[in-house]
Amino acid sequence: MIKIDKLKKVYLTEEVQTTAINEVSLHIKKGEFVSIMGPSGCGKSTLLNVLGLLDDFNSGSYLFNGKEMAKLKETERSKIRKQNIGFIFQNFNLIDELNVYENIELPLLYNGVKSAERKQKVKEILNRMDISHRAKHFPQQLSGGQQQRVAVARALVTEPKLILADEPTGNLDSKNGNEVMELLTDLHAKGATIIMVTHSAYDASFSQKTIALKDGQILSEKSNKKEVSLS
Repeated sequence: MIKIDKLKKVYLTEEVQTTAINEVSLHIKKGEFVSIMGPSGCGKSTLLNVLGLLDDFNSGSYLFNGKEMAKLKETERSKIRKQNIGFIFQNFNLIDELNVYENIELPLLYNGVKSAERKQKVKEILNRMDISHRAKHFPQQLSGGQQQRVAVARALVTEPKLILADEPTGNLDSKNGNEVMELLTDLHAKGATIIMVTHSAYDASFSQKTIALKDGQILSEKSNKKEVSLS
């Protein structure tokens, strides 16, 4: 599904150049659950944003489902992002002025899905996330765990091929955090491809493979069976 080769991302601010991703090469197969770990500032979230087509890269290659992303215009990248990728963020990123139903419906509106189909899809995902009874509530009326369930529902309502999760349990207590990880595990068991950035070794243990980053480079890949050095 995803293949990157010598990917590089450089930020330039006030004549200071920072290399966030330094010639990273990585292959993630369809149906894999991969965690990305490393210290703050190592490039984890930057890599996730590049993979999610939220950010450009300076050099290297990025193939998504066999198509080179560097050659596409922003309108084409936006279309691929909307149709194929679901995002789950640490801070939920819900819109306070919209209720639960409306927050979940939003990606469908962006994709031009017709009213009857939107209604059916939102109803199904509300039931799946066990938050139907909260459909008319606003984010500020929900607990942290409930807000994250809404964020997960919004990510899944378009039936994305890829789920990108950036510290999905970072703002949750252990109980709600465990529920979110169990939910991601269930989604993976049903065939979802998931890439998750996390500081938690416990959360990473739910995935099939853990990638360690430092200074924008991959140090190692650790699977359930053995660790493979990439030096």
